[in-house]
Amino acid sequence: MIAREARWSALLGALAVGVGASGATRAQVAAEWPEYRGPQGSGVVAGELPLRWSESSGVRWKTPIPGRGWSTPIVCGGRLWLSTADDEGHQLRALEIDAQSGIVQRDLLLFEIEEPQHRNALNSYASPSPVCDGERVVFHFGAHGTACLDLATGERLWERRDLVCDHMEGPGSSPLLAGELVVLLYDGGDVQFATALDVRTGKTRWKRERGVSYEGVTPEARKAFSTPLLIEREGRTELVASCARATMGYEPSTGAELWRIEHPGFSMSARPVYADGVLIFTTGFMKPEWWAVRCGPAPAEGTDTRVLWRHRRAVPTMPSPILHEGLLFCASDQGALSCLEAATGKELWSERMLGPTCASPLLANGKLLFCDREGRSIVLEAGREPKILAENQLDAGCYASPVLLGSVLFLRTATDLYRIEPP
Repeated sequence: MIAREARWSALLGALAVGVGASGATRAQVAAEWPEYRGPQGSGVVAGELPLRWSESSGVRWKTPIPGRGWSTPIVCGGRLWLSTADDEGHQLRALEIDAQSGIVQRDLLLFEIEEPQHRNALNSYASPSPVCDGERVVFHFGAHGTACLDLATGERLWERRDLVCDHMEGPGSSPLLAGELVVLLYDGGDVQFATALDVRTGKTRWKRERGVSYEGVTPEARKAFSTPLLIEREGRTELVASCARATMGYEPSTGAELWRIEHPGFSMSARPVYADGVLIFTTGFMKPEWWAVRCGPAPAEGTDTRVLWRHRRAVPTMPSPILHEGLLFCASDQGALSCLEAATGKELWSERMLGPTCASPLLANGKLLFCDREGRSIVLEAGREPKILAENQLDAGCYASPVLLGSVLFLRTATDLYRIEPP
């Protein structure tokens, strides 16, 4: 452990690198980004996307991020928080970075793991994104541990290491704040359950087995990595959580199951999107499909008409979609960008524009941002026809999803964290 800690300290010796800093706009970060896909959990945010950037243009600062971690940064109180880990998963860490300067304020070792679970070559041991409620920030590493820190001091308030499953490929599902609860999904090859902890104390408030019949199903086909979502339906808040072969709606405060939709597929990572009583999600491997369903219990009698449409072309398993003004935008794992009519599932366009893609897109002021694993990014108009507004290139690719506050864009690549601004 001492040798690993020494290597880590050496990596953190590099300070933020200012690129063109003398001419950079001193735009203030006025908003917050409390979780994986922004304030609404949808990837749709207020603000104005910068159009063009490169290693030599548009970058206010660039900070090296040691280790390997695909978590999307969050922004709370003018500070960015993100998780990272060493390649072998023995050290799981939290970094606090000043949003104005890019300087690392805190590097906290949260967990030391003697025997990490297996992860696949594409994943990291720090893929789930943290969440923040304005007072606390919660870091989740799946079965390897969950820790809650005081936002102001970085002090550890509580931790849990007793909630476990066999992820088989490494952790992926991010936590979700639901009032005073933090919701976690454990959909492993061995056990599958959802649970909610009191964000103030870390104590379990409820735990529900998924209750899906996996008889005759291999452990590989029982796992999932999707992040839960809160929706408003018929005047109440519901918790939506996909797993292998099913998607459920729960009562957030008790975990009581309200409804479920059974479907094929497993290992889904994409988060569902929702509008006007309709949930749109991907089913995961082996043959991914888009499903649009009317949320709610199945009818007591007669035909189940909740499934509105299905679509089978260029469907992602990892990137989450964008739902905007009746249109569904997405990137496939292979980099094909597509637009579907949300009401019908009709494909309006689909073109291979990027390389392999993990990161989820972002939409602001009618513009879409997609980033791939090879350092390329594309800004498009969010319309019924594909119109590219800009193409950009950085040295390394994105696995984490982009963050936008006003006109300030934060991009985490495999090696660095960037603050990007318009000229």
